[in-house]
Amino acid sequence: RPLRPDRYGADYLRLQIFGTGLNEAGELLRRTIMIEWIHPTALFFLAAVLLLFVKGTAKQIVLLATPVLGFLCLLIASEGNHGTMTFMGQQLVFGRVDRLSLVFGYVFTIITLIGMIYSLHLKQAREHIAAFLYAGSALGATFAGDLFTLFLFWEIMAFTSVFLIFFGGYKASSAAGMRYLLVHIAGGLCLLGGIVIHAAGGGGIAFNALPHTGLGPTLILIGFLLNAAAPPLHAWLADAYPEATITGIVFLSAFTTKTAVYVLVRGFAGTEVLIYLGVLMALYGVVYAMLENNIRRLLAYHIISQVGFMVAAVGIGTELALNGAVAHAYAHIIYKGLLMMGMSSVVFMTGKRKASELGGLYRTMPLTFLLFMIGGFSISGVPLLSGFISKSMVISAAAETKQSWAFLLLTLASAGTFISTTLKLPYAVFLGDDKKIAATDPPKNMLLGMGLAAFLCILLGLWPGLLYRLLPFPVEYHPYSVGHLVESLQILCATALVFIFFLPKFRSENTISLDTDWFYRKGAAAFVWLSKLL
Repeated sequence: RPLRPDRYGADYLRLQIFGTGLNEAGELLRRTIMIEWIHPTALFFLAAVLLLFVKGTAKQIVLLATPVLGFLCLLIASEGNHGTMTFMGQQLVFGRVDRLSLVFGYVFTIITLIGMIYSLHLKQAREHIAAFLYAGSALGATFAGDLFTLFLFWEIMAFTSVFLIFFGGYKASSAAGMRYLLVHIAGGLCLLGGIVIHAAGGGGIAFNALPHTGLGPTLILIGFLLNAAAPPLHAWLADAYPEATITGIVFLSAFTTKTAVYVLVRGFAGTEVLIYLGVLMALYGVVYAMLENNIRRLLAYHIISQVGFMVAAVGIGTELALNGAVAHAYAHIIYKGLLMMGMSSVVFMTGKRKASELGGLYRTMPLTFLLFMIGGFSISGVPLLSGFISKSMVISAAAETKQSWAFLLLTLASAGTFISTTLKLPYAVFLGDDKKIAATDPPKNMLLGMGLAAFLCILLGLWPGLLYRLLPFPVEYHPYSVGHLVESLQILCATALVFIFFLPKFRSENTISLDTDWFYRKGAAAFVWLSKLL
C-alpha cells in the first residue's frame, strides 16, 4: 500500500541493490541466525574502542569489517521498533526500522567503508576512532524513534565530528573547530528547548510528522536547519570543513547535513517555507563556490547548494519530491565523497590548497583527475551518472506542482554547479597553466576508495532502479525519457559554451570571500572586549 509522509512503517522493502537475490539472502541470513535487529551504532562504537588496542593487520580488519557488518545488520533487520525502554514515563526507541531509516542507514555504512579504505594508510588511530564514533552517532540518530534519543545522538555527532577538524593540523584548525562546536552546541540547545516545549504541550516525544506551527516545533526545525547548513546558519560548514584532516572531510561531507535531511523528511515534509529556503541554499552555495579559491572550501559550499535541492524537495512534500530528496541525499553522499577525496588527494600530494597555486596536474595525477571528473559529472547531473537520476526527480517535482519559479532557479543552480565544480575547478587544478608541481597519484588505498565511489556513481546512473527500489514511496519516475535527455544535454552544452566564452573571467584568483561567519567572529570579539570593560 502507498506510504504516507507521517508513516514510513508500511510493508517495507528489504535491500535490493543487486536484485531479489540479495533480498532472499538477507531473509535467509536473518532466519539462520534468528536475530531480528543488531544496532549498527553498537558495532561502530565497539570498533572505536577496539582501535585503542589493535595495530597493524588487526587494525585494518577492524576498519574494513565494521562497516560491512553494519551493512549486514541492516540487511537482516526486521521492520518495527527495537531496543525500546521506558524512562520517566516516556518510551524511548533506539531502533525504528522502516524504509526511510534503512535507505539512509545503507548509504551511511557504504560511505563509512569507502572512507575507511581511503584512510587505511594512516598510522594513528585517532582519526579512525573519531570517524567511527561520528558515523555510529549518525546511524543512532537515523534509527531513533523518539525525540530524546534523536537529541542524544545528535549531540554525540557534534562532539565526535569536531575532532576530525581539530586533528586537521592547519593553522586555523583549532579555531575553526571551536567555532564549529559552539555553533552546534547552540543548535543543540535550540533543538532540546523545542523538544521540551513540544512534549510539555502534549505533543509527546514520538518522532513522527511534527506540526508546522507552534514554538516547540519551530525551535526543533531551526535546530534541524542549522545542521543542514541553511542560510544564515550555514557559515560553520564552509569555515570548518576545509580545515579538517585529509581523510576526515570525507566523513564530514556525508553525515551531519544528510542526517539533517533525513529528520526534515521525517518531521517536516510539506512545510512550504522549506521550498524558499532550499532554493536560496542552492543558489547561495553556487555563487560562493564560483568566488572561492580554496579547493576544499569550494566543494564545501557545494554541499550547501546540493542540500538546498533536498530541502526544497522536502518543502514541496509530494511523493515524487520526497523520493527525490532521499535519492539525491543517497547519490550526493557518494559523489561528494568522491569529489572530496579527489581534492584532498591533491592537497595530500602537493601540500597546496588554493586553485590559483595549482595547475597542470593531469600529467602527474591522471587517475585522480579521471576519478574526480566522474564525481564532477555526477554532481552536475550528466546522464548515465547518479546525480542525473536523483537531481532530476527534485526539479521534476517542482515542475509537477506548478512551482515554475523553483524549477527555473534550481535549474540555474544546477548549471552553476556544472560551471564551478566540473569545469572551473578541474581546469584550474588539472588543466590550467602548468605550475611544475612535483606530484604523483596518491597511495593505492586512496585510489581504491575513489574508485569504489566512482563505480557506484556509474552503477546507479546506469541502473536507477537499484536506488529507486529503496525509496520510501513507489517510484513511477523515468529519468531517461527522450525529452528529458535532450533538455538536460541542451542545458549542459549551453553552460559549457558560456564557460568557454567567459573563460578569462573564471580564472581562479587569490581572494578571500566574506560570509556570515564574519558577524559572529566580530560579534564574539566585541562581546569579549565589553566583558573585560565590565
